[in-house]
Amino acid sequence: MLLRHARSLLFLPASNARAIAKARTLPCDMVILDLEDAVPDDAKETARDGAIEALGEGFGGRLSAVRINVEGTPWHGVEMIAVKASGAHYVVLPKVEHPKQVKDVFSVCHKPVIAMIESARGVLAAPAIAAGEGCAGLFMGNNDLRKDLGIPPSAGRAGLSLAMQSVVLAARAAGIAVFDGVFNRLDDAAGLEAECAEGHALGFDGKTLIHPAQVTVANQIFGPDAQAVADARRLIEAATGGAERFEGRMIETMHVEEAQALIARAEAVGE
Repeated sequence: MLLRHARSLLFLPASNARAIAKARTLPCDMVILDLEDAVPDDAKETARDGAIEALGEGFGGRLSAVRINVEGTPWHGVEMIAVKASGAHYVVLPKVEHPKQVKDVFSVCHKPVIAMIESARGVLAAPAIAAGEGCAGLFMGNNDLRKDLGIPPSAGRAGLSLAMQSVVLAARAAGIAVFDGVFNRLDDAAGLEAECAEGHALGFDGKTLIHPAQVTVANQIFGPDAQAVADARRLIEAATGGAERFEGRMIETMHVEEAQALIARAEAVGE
């Protein structure tokens, strides 16, 4: 599966063997084994070993990644070496504010990097980060970004809208994938659905998640529905080139390309 086709990207503490085993039964498109925020300092080494072992077993065709700790921490260097030798498809780098951070990790790990944008500096540097060597995608880190901007948690996401759209623009200009941030309220199904719909409307490819119960909603909202796929197939079949009428609207080459992309995404996720 191409990274841009991923709808649901599930963070799991790399120290939680039970959660990792369960992930192999879930319909998520990517499993991200977290060595950073989800793991206390005294468990970092054990978590790293567990992550490498789990990646060796694989995740049944799902994309996989490891979120490492940032440069300057005691674990950064050894984690890069471990990820380089692992079966991970990607390495996730938190708190990115400069393309050199991505380039340095890529040069050691030899794996494409997904950069987390978690600060005002990161948002402003997003175009350079996205276009830089080794960068395969961007994650919104909305919790840290909200804190950096001084937006209270109770204020919702209105104050983040410019930052989110800026990150989407940066990714699209560079031709890479981009994903919405996590939703923290585990018992708020309606809120999750609304946030996924908002992220989809802003142009994100999918959503990062923190609980298995969130996977189905993300897949439904970010995945093409059957009616949209059927419409796309009819449009491609009807198109003969140039501007023309199709089912009461005007279409041209751009619309054919959009339909083809929609079908490719549906086929990638098995819909």
